[in-house]
Amino acid sequence: MITFLFILHGLFAVALLGAVTHQALSVWWPVRAGNANFMARFRAVKAANYVNAIIVLFLITFLLGSIVYPAYRIGARVFMENLRMSATVGAFEMKEHLITFSLGLLPAYWYFWREPLRPEHAMTRKMMTLLLAIFIWSAFLVGHVLNNIRGV
Repeated sequence: MITFLFILHGLFAVALLGAVTHQALSVWWPVRAGNANFMARFRAVKAANYVNAIIVLFLITFLLGSIVYPAYRIGARVFMENLRMSATVGAFEMKEHLITFSLGLLPAYWYFWREPLRPEHAMTRKMMTLLLAIFIWSAFLVGHVLNNIRGV
């Protein structure tokens, strides 16, 4: 059962990664008129449409991660500590902090992205989206590497 939840956690993490990447690129690298290549179409999304999806995906991923976390703490982390892989264990500790900070950032993120979008908050929205994207990408990469070292 824990393996199924772990896989489900990973699938939701990939969906969250896609949504936050779409939003971040659309906000930080807007499409210019006349561009019709793949990257232009990738960025040509309405960023405000992704907010609720990102919040829901984040909360589901966080919940599933919280469920599988004890199995990691007991199994994989002890294994890595016995091998003196302190940098690897420390990377997971950093992931925990970034995700917790991101969880606390979600209410403000939702507040500044709610319709109608106020133009004076455009830079705040951009920075919050960038922070979330960086934190989520970091957490995903650390989790992926740790799972490759020692899965649950």
